[in-house]
Amino acid sequence: MVVVGALIWLASYPKSGNTWVRSFLHNLLRNTTEPADINALNQFCLGSSSRRWFEQVSPVPLEQLKPDALARLRPAAQARMSTVSPDSIFVKSHNYLGPWFGVPLHNMQVTAGAIYILRNPLDVTLSLAGHLGMSIDDTIKFMSTDGAGTKLTARHIPEVYDTWSAHVASWTSGANPQLFVARYEDMSERPVETFGKMAGFLGLNPAADRLERAISNASFDVLSTQEREKGFKEKPAHAEAFFRKGKPGQWRELLSDEQIAKVVSAHRAQMERFGYVPDGF
Repeated sequence: MVVVGALIWLASYPKSGNTWVRSFLHNLLRNTTEPADINALNQFCLGSSSRRWFEQVSPVPLEQLKPDALARLRPAAQARMSTVSPDSIFVKSHNYLGPWFGVPLHNMQVTAGAIYILRNPLDVTLSLAGHLGMSIDDTIKFMSTDGAGTKLTARHIPEVYDTWSAHVASWTSGANPQLFVARYEDMSERPVETFGKMAGFLGLNPAADRLERAISNASFDVLSTQEREKGFKEKPAHAEAFFRKGKPGQWRELLSDEQIAKVVSAHRAQMERFGYVPDGF
């Protein structure tokens, strides 16, 4: 069970189900009949890449800082996040669990615990390609690039993903009672069991109807309908939609054998750990 107080990381490699988990938790805690607004998720969960936290602790405009100086602001910025509430605070993170320019990407002194969400990288490849506006082949290469991440923008500070394998290993290789690991596929195929265990990890024991309502109100159909009707502010401008398909296993129809082989070759060890290596590869 997570320790109460400080930050609870909702961590994942991009396009692995982070928004789904945030929406589920928002609906569970909000506990209303109508689904929570997807554009209000930032009122419930902070974003570790939001530059406003760094601006609050930086002596100069962020654009004047070199990457190593920007990295040194992170512990203070995250400590500032932990003061938002006397209770535990959810914070979304796409960073791997490690250092950047020698500074930890996650300040453990203000951390209560973490939920890590992972997804078959064969499906991540498809979703991430649309999200980044890249070809599938370039996305496969990106997911295998050491130190891969993003740059400073008008709204966000750099995120550091590293490779898909390094990201997964960094969060999941060591046993930790304050870490809950959830597979996207289990959230899809066994939602009551998986989300119920997630709630229990957080010290919650919701009634069955409340749990099932939160799961229903955070379903892919609900989220994608909300996006179609009123947009989703986290969608990149070049992406056709933030919520694409949502169903596991699309890679079987949309990736070539050569592309599957490249992903498996690059990430076999971590894929084997979580049952993601297809037969014959």
